[in-house]
Amino acid sequence: MADKTNKEMQNGNPMGYAPVKKLLVSMSVPLMISNLVQALYNIVDSFFVAKINEDALTAVTAAFPIQMLIISFSIGISVGMSALLSRYLGEGKLDKVNKVAHNGIILAAVNYLVFVGIGFLSEPFMKLMTQDARIIEYGTIYLSTVCWLSCGVMTQITFERMMQATGKTKYVFYTQASGAVVNMIMDPILIFGLCGFPEMGIRGAAVATIFGQIIGAALGFYFNHKVNKEIKLRIGDLKPDLPIIKEIYKIGVPSVIMQSVGSVMSTGLNKILFAFSSTAVATFGAYFKLQSFIFMPIFGLNAGVVPIAAFNYGSRNKARIQEVMSFSARLAVGIMTCGMLVFWMFPEQLLSIFSASTEMLRIGVPALRIIAINFPFAGYAIMRGAIFQAFGKSVYSMNISIVRQLVVLLPAAWLLSLSGEVTLVWWAFPIAEVIGTTMSVLYTKRIRRKIIDKI
Repeated sequence: MADKTNKEMQNGNPMGYAPVKKLLVSMSVPLMISNLVQALYNIVDSFFVAKINEDALTAVTAAFPIQMLIISFSIGISVGMSALLSRYLGEGKLDKVNKVAHNGIILAAVNYLVFVGIGFLSEPFMKLMTQDARIIEYGTIYLSTVCWLSCGVMTQITFERMMQATGKTKYVFYTQASGAVVNMIMDPILIFGLCGFPEMGIRGAAVATIFGQIIGAALGFYFNHKVNKEIKLRIGDLKPDLPIIKEIYKIGVPSVIMQSVGSVMSTGLNKILFAFSSTAVATFGAYFKLQSFIFMPIFGLNAGVVPIAAFNYGSRNKARIQEVMSFSARLAVGIMTCGMLVFWMFPEQLLSIFSASTEMLRIGVPALRIIAINFPFAGYAIMRGAIFQAFGKSVYSMNISIVRQLVVLLPAAWLLSLSGEVTLVWWAFPIAEVIGTTMSVLYTKRIRRKIIDKI
């Protein structure tokens, strides 16, 4: 009887029968919109920080690699949980679905404790980046606050990935959008002391971000409890299951490493840019916020691809896997090409959002135009990374990320910096992306030969 019920739920899930293009769009658009809102609040956050002064923007940029690390651990483990959830749903193994969800929450708590400890190392980290006393002070305040209260982002991402795995992506829009709106409202209030609140400066930017994340996490829990019928969350079921944890880590750890590589790259590049000027670092920070507005929709598309591909891999539906692979890649490259054109045509206007000085414009205009060359390549690679995750081959994405950012980008940036011209440093990005895309193509051929062709 239980097997029959499981099969009925499997067959009734639209990820197994709905038209692929329509399904992917319906699942991804809410995530793309919510990610755009997330990107907008990142830009708004930096907009208000830049109003303090350029050193504050530089400090937040220097601290950002650790902030990226927090998100990397959260997303990485949640990717393992989400892919496993979708696979078990596709296979009709509903008893294991709940175990995966509860162990995902346990691992989020473990991640939080790790970053509470890292928060105590905020000042040494900032001193590693620069000797400027004011930048160190700003960065230490911001970074320690973000680390000590990172429970919000850990739980928000975990609950959102549960909903993505079961196709409830529209509720992810509500959690992300609400958190982002709260953050944008609270930023000026807490930074500048409006509406009767004390003026908190750089700490206010961190607290506003955390407040938004906690609101998003609370809504994520509510939606999973009330709407997500495939998952039953109970406090009594929060029991470690070592085989499940092993499976989550098998898929998730490569993703953690892949995401964390970006943190290492940013740290190394900030160090290289500090040798030119603090303005060069602030420029990189401005670029990073702006590029998120282009990349976030692609990450939303990525999050829609993973459960569809994983579900149909579990149910052995080869045609649907091939269709989602082809359509998602074309769509991603098209979106990223549009983003590239925007960066080419309007670099001055984009940088002016951050109260750019004449020197920042001098450095930033060529930076945006050069780095944007890699956008279409990145769109293809991100979509292929979604397929790797869905098939439990996150190690492929990890290898690509390590080669692209550590083996190619950082050494190339350092070698180009020896010229004494900061503009040449930005060419390291398109150089690295071409190598990364080539690896994506080769790994895709392997996936087709060893997995898809045998279904």
